Amino acid sequence: MKNFFLLCLLGSFVACTSSVSDETPNETSAKIRFQFKFDENQERLGNLGTPAVIPAENAAQTPDFRQLSVHVIDLTPNRFTPYGQGFLAYKGAETTAGGDNAVDFDKAIIADENEVFLELPLSDMEPGSYEFARVSVSFQKYDIKFNINDVPFVGDLEDQTATVASFLGFNNYVESMQMREKTLTVNDDKRQGFWAFETALAEPWSEYNELYSGSAPAGATTVVNPLAGDSDIPAGSCIVTGAFAQPLVITGAETEDILVTLSFSVNDSFEWKDPNGNGKLDFYADGSAENEQIVDMGLRGLEADYE
Repeated sequence: MKNFFLLCLLGSFVACTSSVSDETPNETSAKIRFQFKFDENQERLGNLGTPAVIPAENAAQTPDFRQLSVHVIDLTPNRFTPYGQGFLAYKGAETTAGGDNAVDFDKAIIADENEVFLELPLSDMEPGSYEFARVSVSFQKYDIKFNINDVPFVGDLEDQTATVASFLGFNNYVESMQMREKTLTVNDDKRQGFWAFETALAEPWSEYNELYSGSAPAGATTVVNPLAGDSDIPAGSCIVTGAFAQPLVITGAETEDILVTLSFSVNDSFEWKDPNGNGKLDFYADGSAENEQIVDMGLRGLEADYE
């Protein structure tokens, strides 16, 4: 009798496990992930995607990048696909808290290099072949070098460090922003080109660190679009366009993750007027000369790849 009940119990267990196995859906959990790369050696391009030299009256430096945020990631089938008619992989939050429609900076995702910015199930993607990535860059944060000249009783403080935050979106609603040690409170909309600048002076001058803000001239921000004329972008946006090394082909039957790297050129991407021609960003503590003007903080190209 004992053996009979044991056989019945084993039979029930086998039946239950077989039933569960039969009902398990044959679905994949594969994802597509996006990460950033900040490449100081990537070619420096202009608005039309062609090589760009620094104007004779300007100077530029390659920033030490910390973070980046983008508002849109749009995958484009070919060069003739109008912007907005590709696959919209991501669009960040927007708000009218400042009056006009704007990127909501307080809800923005901000990522460092090689950190996953976005992931979504591959099953959500539209099958097809994608030749280009179009990425609306909204925010970047990095360190740069500068001089403070003619400091009373001190002289010149050369090769000092500052942290810069710059906003490249069409419009940006900013409540507040943590820089290095200080916080900038805005509570307003800021158009493309708005920046904040916090000094990180070397000892023994660190107690004099300050936080400043301002705006680059309207329309001065470089936005690389090699598809100009075939597939234009909205005026005032910062939709940087770059080609995949090989078209990204999605069949809908993928079982393994895909990692997309969006590599941005930061090669001399921080540019200013350089009237003294010394190639240094100069400020003057005693007002003996006009501080040099920041004119362009746009990224200098995009290349996309995946594995």
